Amino acid sequence: MRIVVTSSGADLDAPASPVFGRCQAYVFVDTDGMTFEAVENPAIGAPSGAGIQAAQFVVEQGAQAVVTGNVGPNAFNVFESAGVPIYLFGGGTVREAAEAFKAGQLQSIAGASAQAGMGMGPGAGVQPGTGMGSGMGMGRGMGMGRGMGRGMGRRRQPGVGSAGQGYSRTGPTTPPRASQADEMAALKETAAELQSQLAQVMERLERLQGE
Repeated sequence: MRIVVTSSGADLDAPASPVFGRCQAYVFVDTDGMTFEAVENPAIGAPSGAGIQAAQFVVEQGAQAVVTGNVGPNAFNVFESAGVPIYLFGGGTVREAAEAFKAGQLQSIAGASAQAGMGMGPGAGVQPGTGMGSGMGMGRGMGMGRGMGRGMGRRRQPGVGSAGQGYSRTGPTTPPRASQADEMAALKETAAELQSQLAQVMERLERLQGE
């Protein structure tokens, strides 16, 4: 099965990225033989709409499942329309993410996870958000709690692309620390999602005031 893992590098031992639309690279993994192909994210520098552009790119590359730490509503809609399921991975390497998927240890989501915490404080994984308003048609909102603690430390490697053969890792590893570039990308993605939901809230308020 061909899956894609959001990554901060260009191989299986790179840290898996907790953001989707502005991660550094996408690593496409064949879970049968653990061969892979890493491709630089073509939407990482997009001023807006990175999630949609990245999701369309991943679908075009033939991914049958997506493994990431967080995905916004726009990207989720693209994957839902294409019938591509999304699985959340709390932190670790691309290899660990692929192995966890293969072992059936990851949980698929039925909606965007942007409301989960995208904070840059200590801790790993994503946590439920605070909500954007009962009774205003917004459902669950975007939390700003503790978030990405693991898997963002390695510098992006120059040159991505060639397929390679996986191998087993031995011994304990220390999770890398988040790089400034990854933190900025995550914050930009969070800000975009917040602006989108704020616009919906304001529109709803205006409608209520006019009734």
